[in-house]
Amino acid sequence: MLRLVVESAKIDPPLTPPPRTCVYVNFRDTEKRTHVVEGNNPVWNETLIWYLWKRPLENKSFLQVTLQDLGSENKERFIGLATVVLKPLVKRPRKVHFVKNLTLLNHSLTQTDCTITLQVAHMTTRDIEKTGDDDRLGITTREAAKQKMPLPTSAVQRALCTKPQHFQVRVRVFEGRQLMGNNIKPLVKLSIGGQQQQTRIKMGNNPFFNELFFQNFYEIPTKFFDETILIQVVNSEVMRYKAEIGRFQTDIGFVYYSPDHSLLRKWLGLCQPDKPESGVTGYLKVTISVLGVGDQVPVDQKLPYRVDDTEVQIFKSTAVPIHMAYLQFFIYCAEDLHFKKHQSVNPMLEVELIGEKLKTHVPAPTDNPIWNQILTFQIQVPCLSSYIKFRVLDCSRNDCRDEIGSASLFLNQISSAGEQIPGVSSGFLPCFGPSFLTLHGGKKAPFRISEEGACISESVKDGLAYRGRVFLELITQIKSKQDNWIKDLSHEVTMIEKHQNRHKYGLCVIFLSCTMMPNFNDLIQFEVSIGHYGNKLDLNYKPLVSTTQYSPVIYDGNIYHYVPWYNTKPVVAVTSNWEDVSFRVNCLNLLHFTRDRLKANLDTLKSMRNPKDPALLHQWEKLLRELVEDCKRPLPCMTDQPAATNLDRKRWQLRSLLLQELAQKAKHAKPRDMVATVEGWLYHLNAVLPEPQISLPDVMIWLMAKEQRVAYARVPAHSVLFSQAGARYSGRFCGKIQTLLLQYPEGEGPKDTLPAHLRVCMWLGNVTDSKDLQLLRQGDIVVYAETYENQAKYQDQWGMQGLSHCPNFSDVMGNKALPKKDFQPPPGWHWWDKWRVEPQRRLLLDIDINKSQVLEEVYENQTRDARGAWVPAAIPNTDVNGQAVEARDNVKCPQGWHFKKNWIVELNRAVDSEGWEYGVGIPPSGLPQIWNSVEKTYHSCRRRRWVRLRFRNHGELSLEQETLSFLEQHNLAKGEEEGWEYGTFRSKFDLNPQPQSRFRRRCWHRRLAPDKDKGVAPIFLLEGSLAMDLKQHAKKEEEDKSWRSSMRRIPEDTRPPNMPFIYCIFNKPHYYQLFCYIYQARNLMSNQILTFEEPFIRVVFLNHSQCTQTLRSSAGPTWAQTLIFQHLPLYENPQDTKESPPLVVLELWQPKSSGKNLWGRSMWPPVVWLDLHNRTLPPMRWHPIVNELGAEDGEILASCELILETEVLGQEKQRPILSVPWKNGVYTLPKGIQPTLKKMAIEILAWGLRNMKVNSPQLLVEFGEESLRTEPISDFQTNPNFPESILLLIVYMPTEEAYAQPLVVKVVDVRIFGQQTVVGQANIDFLQPYFCDPWAKDYRPPRLPSMFLGYLYKKFFFKSSTAKDGYEHDVDWWSKLFWATGDYHKSPKYKYKDYYTLKVYDCELEAVPAFQGLQDFCQTFKLYQEQPKLDSPVVGEFKGLFRIYPFPENPAALKPPHQFLVGPEREDFPQLCLVRVYMVRAINLQPQDYNGLCDPYVILKLGKTELGNRDTYQPKTLDPIFGTMYELTCNIPLEKDLEIQLYDFDLFSPDDKIGTTVIDLENRLLSGFGARCGLSKSYCLPTSWAGNQGPDPPCLHPCFHHGLSCKLNPPTVHGLGPKMERLALYLLHTQGLVPEHVETRTLYSDSQPGIDQGKVQMWVDIFPKKLGPPGPPVNISPRKPKRYELRCIIWQTANVDLVDSNLSGEKTSDIYIKGWLYGLEDDMQKTDIHYYSLTGEGNFNWRFIFTMDYLAAECVCIRSQKDYIWSLDPTSMKFPARLIIQVWDNDIFSPDDFLGVLELDLSDMPFPARHAYQCSLKMMDADSKWPPFLQYKHFSLFKKKTVTGWWPCQVLDDGKWRLSGKVKMTLEILSEREALIRPAGRGQSEPNQYPTLHPPLRPESGLKWFRSPVQNLCRGLWKRYRFKILASLVILITALLLFNFLYSAPHYLAMHWIKPELRLSPPIKVVNIITPLNTSNANSSILQTPDLNPKPTIDRGFKLSTYPRIT
Repeated sequence: MLRLVVESAKIDPPLTPPPRTCVYVNFRDTEKRTHVVEGNNPVWNETLIWYLWKRPLENKSFLQVTLQDLGSENKERFIGLATVVLKPLVKRPRKVHFVKNLTLLNHSLTQTDCTITLQVAHMTTRDIEKTGDDDRLGITTREAAKQKMPLPTSAVQRALCTKPQHFQVRVRVFEGRQLMGNNIKPLVKLSIGGQQQQTRIKMGNNPFFNELFFQNFYEIPTKFFDETILIQVVNSEVMRYKAEIGRFQTDIGFVYYSPDHSLLRKWLGLCQPDKPESGVTGYLKVTISVLGVGDQVPVDQKLPYRVDDTEVQIFKSTAVPIHMAYLQFFIYCAEDLHFKKHQSVNPMLEVELIGEKLKTHVPAPTDNPIWNQILTFQIQVPCLSSYIKFRVLDCSRNDCRDEIGSASLFLNQISSAGEQIPGVSSGFLPCFGPSFLTLHGGKKAPFRISEEGACISESVKDGLAYRGRVFLELITQIKSKQDNWIKDLSHEVTMIEKHQNRHKYGLCVIFLSCTMMPNFNDLIQFEVSIGHYGNKLDLNYKPLVSTTQYSPVIYDGNIYHYVPWYNTKPVVAVTSNWEDVSFRVNCLNLLHFTRDRLKANLDTLKSMRNPKDPALLHQWEKLLRELVEDCKRPLPCMTDQPAATNLDRKRWQLRSLLLQELAQKAKHAKPRDMVATVEGWLYHLNAVLPEPQISLPDVMIWLMAKEQRVAYARVPAHSVLFSQAGARYSGRFCGKIQTLLLQYPEGEGPKDTLPAHLRVCMWLGNVTDSKDLQLLRQGDIVVYAETYENQAKYQDQWGMQGLSHCPNFSDVMGNKALPKKDFQPPPGWHWWDKWRVEPQRRLLLDIDINKSQVLEEVYENQTRDARGAWVPAAIPNTDVNGQAVEARDNVKCPQGWHFKKNWIVELNRAVDSEGWEYGVGIPPSGLPQIWNSVEKTYHSCRRRRWVRLRFRNHGELSLEQETLSFLEQHNLAKGEEEGWEYGTFRSKFDLNPQPQSRFRRRCWHRRLAPDKDKGVAPIFLLEGSLAMDLKQHAKKEEEDKSWRSSMRRIPEDTRPPNMPFIYCIFNKPHYYQLFCYIYQARNLMSNQILTFEEPFIRVVFLNHSQCTQTLRSSAGPTWAQTLIFQHLPLYENPQDTKESPPLVVLELWQPKSSGKNLWGRSMWPPVVWLDLHNRTLPPMRWHPIVNELGAEDGEILASCELILETEVLGQEKQRPILSVPWKNGVYTLPKGIQPTLKKMAIEILAWGLRNMKVNSPQLLVEFGEESLRTEPISDFQTNPNFPESILLLIVYMPTEEAYAQPLVVKVVDVRIFGQQTVVGQANIDFLQPYFCDPWAKDYRPPRLPSMFLGYLYKKFFFKSSTAKDGYEHDVDWWSKLFWATGDYHKSPKYKYKDYYTLKVYDCELEAVPAFQGLQDFCQTFKLYQEQPKLDSPVVGEFKGLFRIYPFPENPAALKPPHQFLVGPEREDFPQLCLVRVYMVRAINLQPQDYNGLCDPYVILKLGKTELGNRDTYQPKTLDPIFGTMYELTCNIPLEKDLEIQLYDFDLFSPDDKIGTTVIDLENRLLSGFGARCGLSKSYCLPTSWAGNQGPDPPCLHPCFHHGLSCKLNPPTVHGLGPKMERLALYLLHTQGLVPEHVETRTLYSDSQPGIDQGKVQMWVDIFPKKLGPPGPPVNISPRKPKRYELRCIIWQTANVDLVDSNLSGEKTSDIYIKGWLYGLEDDMQKTDIHYYSLTGEGNFNWRFIFTMDYLAAECVCIRSQKDYIWSLDPTSMKFPARLIIQVWDNDIFSPDDFLGVLELDLSDMPFPARHAYQCSLKMMDADSKWPPFLQYKHFSLFKKKTVTGWWPCQVLDDGKWRLSGKVKMTLEILSEREALIRPAGRGQSEPNQYPTLHPPLRPESGLKWFRSPVQNLCRGLWKRYRFKILASLVILITALLLFNFLYSAPHYLAMHWIKPELRLSPPIKVVNIITPLNTSNANSSILQTPDLNPKPTIDRGFKLSTYPRIT
């Protein structure tokens, strides 16, 4: 529940007279108020509570607080309002949010001087009962989940972002308002995730739709949330390109993270994106819900159509404004856009926001493009998306599909709505830069649940590889003068912004240890990079010392491996160039310092589970003191920074205000609800921490094997960045040791495995600050150049002749040639000494170095000879792969090992009696692929395996000390003087030569020393390579091409290998001892695992590990054991170890678990003691056990301490430093840390078992080692209750709750032959709700409801009476329902309404917190399998209860009384009962048919009884009204589960199941809240009771039974029943019993588990038959509409627009009027025409008559009509009773002109004006901004019956509505009976009466003929003969077209077939002898273009026909 404490308020300036103030608080449409207090400084201290069951708080949840004065006359006077955002309570539900002196706002939303002080908290019922300071800690989220009431719920826990899940999107379109357009026919188009749907077509500017749309998805959540919802309103009457009226668009994720995952009854502002200047083009009222598995859709109890709905006006006001903002992205340039090797890209930047994308142009191929463009987006403020996505695409292939990199900007990081500091900060619009934005691409990070529980969307999550940076700027403007969305910038704009001063940064990393690794067969190394700097695969930058040397991975003796660095730690140094961001990072690191210290103190506080811990207050004071100290430290000012951006200044201001606010709260904080309070502060700090303008890329550390990147660790650059301002402004890990957990990229690596735990020390900063760089307190930095000399054995001689695959001198992998003569020291360095041989002993370690025993094997091989006999093979001794090995007789035992047994043949395989296995050799290898144990004649090969076990000698040194001793040998042993290593590449080398050795090498080192001081750390001068010259290096590479070409499949090392290696060498280690105290573990996910199967704990510390003892299967394993690690070497300084100790890793293992063996890990640093004199025993704390996804699955109670061994203590190495008790072969816990046990009694009420398939079950209760069994149930099928109900188990339990073990309940089935099988199990992990104090005075033990409670289950039967409500309708049961669901002051008025109400719950009755899940007597525990899998199904139920209380140690002491007293009532079960099920209606059912509807009907199942008829289905509806009562008889508890199923009727196919809900009738029968029959509000006579008896004085007994006091103030209302009965009923109501109610149950389906399929409203009455027959049932038959007749008389019009012009130029209009009822457009009527109106006046005297079926309770009309002629059933539609009047101008040839429209809601219409001059558009405006005396009053025509007057008409002109005329009408509403009594005809037809309508008196139009005779003639002819004229014109036009075709066809065909142009070319040359010689060339040819008018200047005798014919 949500608890609000209204403390006080301050009104300034003071009001006179003093106000009577009251606070109204609205939350989720539920308004509550405080009592009235008089004065200008009122103090209430009143608590208001809202229940949140199944509707958790969301990020957008808020409280609307309004302060009003109730003392003003006639009305409440508004003082101020404020909004309290509840976002801090979302992720920390138990946080107490203190809002002190919250500023109130006035009507204009400007701040006033009035303030209010509040406290908001999310509490449970148990928390409300707490008083005093007993619970100083408060309660955390995890504990709230543990201690919640065991109410049944269908919510399923899920982890987002991991796998596809079921989702559902619902959109209900209610109505539209003020849609732009004249005479429009709108429809709504919806696009949900690309799926298109649409509504029916409506008419008018205010259409009513009331249609519901569903869309189901099965998708990955992250991808699903990126889909968009597009809602378009279009006009179906016009062309598509101009049909859109407006649209609304958002993404699904925005709706899902809204309150209740819904936008409930929201008015959406519609806009046209292509016309931003048009503003809002209309409003659409919708409800949008996005539901996942287990999510509950909010129940909307309001009617679909509400005549008093003025939310659209509120939406238009400044309280919730809609502004169109313009986001302008100034895209300047980018750098380092590397995509592929040695290939330039054609980059294009794409920006995406809410599905809309804009792109830049594509420049020429370059890595550093310059765009200089502006991209502008139009959005609504607030924006309906959470992020902006940037993608850089490569357009080299003209498809732009290759993504170079991407980046995301979260809007909550670049803007603020002011919710961080309500009432103080007003927020700011989105802004960014100018700054760089880092791009990433390639492989993505795996999914892990972050600390804050947030889930990053798949489209937002970027890759791991650095892909460059984009330089851009974002500016938001409310108004824009820009015409284009994409616009170019001039180059002058970016000259200053682009060229920023770069600084040289240095990054140094010391690798201290790498442990907990899987087995890597190849050598590994680490690469460190920042951006492209240090990336060995990128050759565009200078080579840097960015990689460590190659190292092997060796076994640690347990299950993990580690890198044996020991005293020689590798170091890397990377230099890079970036802009200076120190001013920005200083502020960020200071905030991180504050946050980290607060979080560390909070973790310590949370680990103290005991509120009485004496250290609790000390820790609380320490937390407050340090928080105030940190918050008072000012942040670096951004206002005077020249490089600071607008976003820097805005966030600096926001952060500063937040720190001031936190400091004030910390000063006045009280020691109550500590955890919740600090979690709230921490939440606010985390909200302002992210810095989007950090242009420094993250530091990437890659683990590389086989030249491939395997795993990574990402370190934010700011966390290791050095600052000159001091340590607090530097990164938290700058120069400090930190532990990094490496991860595999997404989709790679084995599951449930971490690649490595890496301990490093890092430093990043400007190289000018690195002069005195010293990361660790001890250790010497040395730099070596390294090369390997290689030799091969050729003809028994070592030399270079046999080197066919590598050069003489190379790197360690043999890939690159590295002659010693080519090495030159880099600038700033010189050679320290000469080259010397130094074997790398790390590479020479034995792979079995840490193993205590090794199994050696040799395979003996034989082949068949020509005679078929078996003879030794060519290679007689091989390994399992067929590679040659030494003969087993020649295999010698290595030094330090011994054999106990000689070689033996292994027979424990598929072999014959001698150990041989046979096969057929297959060329070319000659080895068989399949081996058989039986010899066949065709077998050509056989082998057998010889094995021998080798054991390590037990010496004085441990295994690790032997390894360390081997590595620390500086002098070569005998035979090793030359330092040669023997072996092959990519295999292990050995210092000792082997007989088969053919290759050897030795390592040469030459140390470098730095030159004189140059002001920077020398290691940052190691840039470039050690080669003499790059050209010479290239030449050398060309020379080495010959031997490199012969190598096969060896990956090329792109990093120049001649780079030096840096080491940090330590002289000697410091030795420590680790003491790990482990007590117990417990599970948090009770539905996933019930029993830990033989669990044990493995403790891992660096490369050491130990295991606890393995316990037997237990639900709460308790080890109580101490693990001691002795003589642990750590090389860093002890002070460094104390500041940053290595983490202790505890792993919980289950070897025999059917699922995962590793359950989870828990990691934390141990307490380090350097001096035992100051040591105190560390207390044990609960530490979370985290699975591979980062989710907490359990807890472990443990503590660890690391103690430094001194020289004195080090002499006794075999004994621990501390004295720890030893028992049964293990170290137990010290006495000071063991929990104190106390004798306790666990009293069990074992009521019975349900829904189980067993024969003779019995109950087994276990607690630790103690257990207790019940007697078996012999006749389970007839009575599933236990014969003995009350059990008592005496145990010893820890006094502290934190140490308590779980209580395990098992059901054991006793089967034939005495077999006992565990068939079900339940764990009660948290026992706190069951603790009680039997001696407390106010304690009441649970009891079975007595027979007196039978008198409580009475129900008032409300008959339909003759009483009338405000609309003169009969008051029936449905009146009570609508009184309960509607607003109190807006419901129909009835005198005694308050005495006939019922309660409508928006959830199941079990989910109402006040009724405790109806499990007050006994709870229902779900039973699972003993070894369940994930989401294991329930196998049964156990009904019972527990009570735990202290039991005296002294047997003679007085024992506490029993808590469960089950008397004779227990014998009443099983009990025969009559059950009445009232099905009222269903809401929002899932569509099942293709038309988006369904035909639902109800089926009830109770035991073997089934009721319901498919013929009673409700056709074509998603909101059916059943109004049906079902009556059943059952035997409880044998038939206790009432299953309610809804099906969809199908004519041919099988009926589809819509959903199911199940009710446990037994819980309702046993509950003491009277749930079997609701308690009526009143008792009247004469009347009937649904119960067995009426209320009488015996009903007073339950008051005393509950121990509650009753205030005798009975109501006195005339007409109620006798006083005693009324008094008894009144007293019963004071006991909190279940009232007369309607519950709302959610339907679920197996096809979509956990998805809401709709809801059903109903209630159930249960009547035990032993109490007698019940009263008559309640009549809930559905209401039927009444038929009404609306008579509308159109008298006249005035001031109508004149749109025509006559011959004299006068404006005229031929006026007529159309009218119809909304939804009944088929019955459209119109008047006659008033011609030639010169003044806009028209007289009609015309009657419209409309018939409608009206339902007064819902204020809607109902119409049933078949959609199609073939439809089986009609569709019932509801629509408002709305009259639409349109004024038109009649035209003859053109379409009629639309002059205006008037829409009147008959149930809420404005009073008309008495005269035409008083009529204006203000009559239609209900805006609340007008004073009451200026607002036009509204009335209902159904109440007033008749009205006459003037109403205005309006028309849309240039996007605005204006007055276009006035209409005088008489409106009269008559019932069907009244209409028959007073008949009247339409128009002026008969019967023309009531009243009689005479022809209107219109001006004579006789003279009109002479003014325009032609027009009048045409009008007369057209009106009479228009159809004949039109037909004649069509026939004439058709005849002309046919004649033209017949006339032209012969000529066309002749010209096409004969082709006369061929005959116009003369075969001979024709000389023109007529034309003069001086004529132009144009006239020189006889063949000219024919002249249309030829002149007779040429001889007429000249004819072309005289030429010969062409053949």
